[in-house]
Amino acid sequence: MEVTFYGAVREVTGSMHLLTTGEDRILLDCGMFQGRRKETEEKNRTLPFDPGLITNMVLSHAHIDHSGRIPLLTRRNFAGRIMTTRATADACGYLLPDSAHIQESDAAYLNYKTARTALAEIRKSKKAKRISKRSMEGIKKSLKQDHKLNTEAISAVIERYHLQGVEPLYTIEDAQESLTYFDGYPYRYPITVGRETTCTLYEAGHILGSAMAVLSGRENGRSFSIGFTGDIGRFERPILRDPNLVFEEKDRRLDLLIMESTYGDRVHEPVRDLKPRLKQVLLDTLERGGTVLIPAFAYGRTQELIYLLHELYDGGEVPRVPIYVDSPLATNITRVFGEHPEVYDREAHERFLEKGESPFSFKGIRFVQSVEESMAVNRDETPHIVIAASGMCEAGRILHHLRHKIHNRKNTILIVGYMARNTLGRRILEQGLAYEESGRKGEPPMLKFFGKQYPLKARVVSVGGFSAHGDRVEMLRFLERSNLAVKRIALVHGEEDQTLAFAGYLKEKGYSVSVPRKGETMRVRL
Repeated sequence: MEVTFYGAVREVTGSMHLLTTGEDRILLDCGMFQGRRKETEEKNRTLPFDPGLITNMVLSHAHIDHSGRIPLLTRRNFAGRIMTTRATADACGYLLPDSAHIQESDAAYLNYKTARTALAEIRKSKKAKRISKRSMEGIKKSLKQDHKLNTEAISAVIERYHLQGVEPLYTIEDAQESLTYFDGYPYRYPITVGRETTCTLYEAGHILGSAMAVLSGRENGRSFSIGFTGDIGRFERPILRDPNLVFEEKDRRLDLLIMESTYGDRVHEPVRDLKPRLKQVLLDTLERGGTVLIPAFAYGRTQELIYLLHELYDGGEVPRVPIYVDSPLATNITRVFGEHPEVYDREAHERFLEKGESPFSFKGIRFVQSVEESMAVNRDETPHIVIAASGMCEAGRILHHLRHKIHNRKNTILIVGYMARNTLGRRILEQGLAYEESGRKGEPPMLKFFGKQYPLKARVVSVGGFSAHGDRVEMLRFLERSNLAVKRIALVHGEEDQTLAFAGYLKEKGYSVSVPRKGETMRVRL
């Protein structure tokens, strides 16, 4: 029996591992690589195996870096099923079509730029070095319809002049089709995933529906048991129950544990400090007459913020300025949260549900849907709070809010999540904090997005305790306090420095640990 590591290996995106036995090939996650377009494009388009060979797939949770390439899998001869929790299946019903919409929109815009540039070059006079502004406006108008991109006209130009067009990774239709492959199960329910392999899902505490998986089976007359943590959450966080520590007797002894290591060399701020820290940021900003911008993942982080803001507002601890959740996806995912109270922790039940209240609905919060509403919030100069996607500031409505608010010293950009390398969010975090540490002396950093340079005059504050990933101490807590007996650990899902540091830390604690490389196959001796 062997495991091949295809993604999230010495990096944090593209989670994908293949478990192979004499009878079965079980895929663990099918995530999308995220980061610079040129670096991720080829990685995402190519699956490293024939999907027709896969028996079934187990999905740990719905985040796109774990689920985002499922539509590629299902449109390429995959004949199995995708096993996951019910909440994850429901969330993917929104997340995968949204991802497809982004793929289609990005491809359409890149093709528009290609067609526009080509037409400008063709229509430029021999004497002029550049096309006139009037002619360029005419070209732009010819490629649009009702202020939206005219994909038919753009495609016609690309075909006519034999230009290199861009195809989306997958379409909304592909994403919708992929959802028909999902089967949702409750935690602790044995699932048949192969001819001689079963899987049981346990709570991971990372996001709603997130799961650790234990796969058990037989090969050549010998039993095996493989654990996959997916992403391990934090302990004592609001809304969700803690990562599971008590496994069924049949799942306790693991030949191999494939374990995440995102924060393998870091210790987060205590969970108990989250609400006080959030409160202080709000008070400081609102006292200046400013606005708080919070780039947040639509799934998990947004709902946690809403929950804490609800508590702060109910307690009268901060001024009741308007709160805008400006993300149609976050609105839909919040609805999914509302439909799965069975996975809430005891505190959420006592604090809200037993009083007949929803944690995610209260006076002062508004879920923004239309573009017109979002633009109105952009222009609002009175103090307010905006929670908007994307969490790493790579796309979405948060960019428009930044464009309007980033140059105002009264405002605050509150970073509450992981920012991958080579993302705008990472640049805001690093350059913003460096500017703060310098005492805000000299010219502010300049950040480029939407093709323009913007001065980062808004204050940047990071509250690391909001992370949905356990830190080094919490991951060790999971290993030491669970009733698992683990022979060997393979560390994945962490940037190389974090993973290697955590490997050294665990080895000092007496664990047998390895750090695979992308494409490496590890044979599990039974």
